[in-house]
Amino acid sequence: MENQQLKRVLKTRHLSMISMGGVIGTGLFLGSGLTINNAGAGGAILAYLIGGVMTYLVMLCLGELAVAMPVTGSFQAYATNYIGPSTGFMVGIVYWMSWATTVGLEFTAAGLLMKRWFPHTPTWIWCLVFIVLLFGLNALTTKGFAETEYYFAGIKIIAIILFIIIGSCAVLGIIPLKGGESAPFFANLYNDGGLFPKGFTPVLVTMISVLYGFQGTELLGVAAGESENPGRDIPKATKNIILRVLLFYVTSIVLVSAMVPWKKAGLVESPFVMMFDKVGIPYAADIMNFVILTAVLSVGNSGLYLCSRVFFAMSESGQVPKIFGKLNKRKIPMNALLVSLGFALLSLLTSVIGANTLFTVLLAVSGIGTTIAWAVIALSQINFRKQYIKDGGKLEDLAFRVKWYPFVPILSFIMCLGIILSLILDPQQRASFYWSTGFVIVCYAYYLLRFKGFKKVAPIKTSEM
Repeated sequence: MENQQLKRVLKTRHLSMISMGGVIGTGLFLGSGLTINNAGAGGAILAYLIGGVMTYLVMLCLGELAVAMPVTGSFQAYATNYIGPSTGFMVGIVYWMSWATTVGLEFTAAGLLMKRWFPHTPTWIWCLVFIVLLFGLNALTTKGFAETEYYFAGIKIIAIILFIIIGSCAVLGIIPLKGGESAPFFANLYNDGGLFPKGFTPVLVTMISVLYGFQGTELLGVAAGESENPGRDIPKATKNIILRVLLFYVTSIVLVSAMVPWKKAGLVESPFVMMFDKVGIPYAADIMNFVILTAVLSVGNSGLYLCSRVFFAMSESGQVPKIFGKLNKRKIPMNALLVSLGFALLSLLTSVIGANTLFTVLLAVSGIGTTIAWAVIALSQINFRKQYIKDGGKLEDLAFRVKWYPFVPILSFIMCLGIILSLILDPQQRASFYWSTGFVIVCYAYYLLRFKGFKKVAPIKTSEM
């Protein structure tokens, strides 16, 4: 069996940068404008604060689990052991399908972004180039994925730090605005009812799109199975998440809201591009186009990695065919990677030929896939702690543990459930709730029929680190 174990090649710098870069993506660069427009400046800031706190709480739960049991597949494996195999199967399929669909969308987005510089080159050619590139990075070595993600994250972090510095100077009048426009200071936060122009309900309604911006932070747990020293690296990265969220997301949203009136945000282009244009920075649109392209490729790169590892873990517990758990000479689960890429390309195809049918279902499930996974993480941590103590384990022996238990996991679970249920409040998102709920039920039904009831699995051994 040793031959079928993934290599532990991820170093501290990889995990730190991956977790840091995971908080900065297209959800911030593109989605923040729509959030401000829908919820107002105050509503957007509150939504991202809630999302940041929720992310931190869930990652604390995942941190305890990942350090105690640094296995590939992470929360899917924890759900299988500490909630039930059928729930492990459900969350694995939902999360896998969510990310595979997202990967397909990222290929299209990357191709469209390239049209700015190469307007006469067909989009499908760029899609093909990026498909080959990201597949190659994931198929060669795990270290290849990690190194690429390290530099992708570095570009995004540099961009956001520059944005915060330049944006702060522009808002306070230190840098003159183009056309002699006076410094806005923070007037746009409250002008035209800017704080909560449409009330509090839009804050709840936009939470799913806000959490989309935070998805990928759970990569930390999935990567624990290939980390050189998870006992050291996971706690360090987990504890810093709240600081990164406050610095990158909330500060950015405050600055964007101060520079761009809520009625204009998200209607045409990225609010980050609008801010750079106001300051008069040369080639602002090209700079942001490059940064957003980097973010898109980063999501696609991480998505392929996540999908292949989740399917690998599911094969280990017998929930999908064993062939997906087979490793090649480079210790890559190639079959799991190929089926994940295949589904991503299928979702890409259905966006053209089945946009109003199958693709609608895929989008609905992928929209709340991460939220379902986070709810499962919280519940798994509650059950793990109970089982750990029942088996005679001592809390002081846990290298990393959640403080304020069970308040943290219970609040995390309630917040996740509340955000999923909030979709019912929005007529445009109500269908997503129904489709997703139906798909979850189908996953449970299939599992129970396929395995003739609840299939037992061997418990995961806790780490001695």
